Amino acid sequence: MSGDFVRGLRLWFAPGRIREEGDTPDYRFSLANERTFLAWIRTALALIGGGFAVDQFLPDLAWGIRAGLALGLLAAGVLCALRAVNHWVRCERAMRRGEDLPVSRFPALIGLVVAVVAVVMVVVVLFGWEGR
Repeated sequence: MSGDFVRGLRLWFAPGRIREEGDTPDYRFSLANERTFLAWIRTALALIGGGFAVDQFLPDLAWGIRAGLALGLLAAGVLCALRAVNHWVRCERAMRRGEDLPVSRFPALIGLVVAVVAVVMVVVVLFGWEGR
């Protein structure tokens, strides 16, 4: 398990090594995998931008709430960016090996984090928690 994790992590920085495994898939599948990677990166950037926006544009919000919301979004953005690379490598390897594409609970996790932050923001907007 640990050795496979390290090998997978090395592929993040040496993606050419993926070619050593299995057969080359139809290039359309590799390009679709890359587009999915880019969508995850755009999502990560949006989450990071949202975290900074909460921190910078809600100065009247109590510090603990503002920091919690901002850090939640920033952490989700960081995790999303890291997961994008990991998912790209795992899918590319699976395609080359002729295996099923890997499944993940990550979309549900990121969805829950965003939903929780959104619900807290709705409460903040409705009740106007202000810091003093």
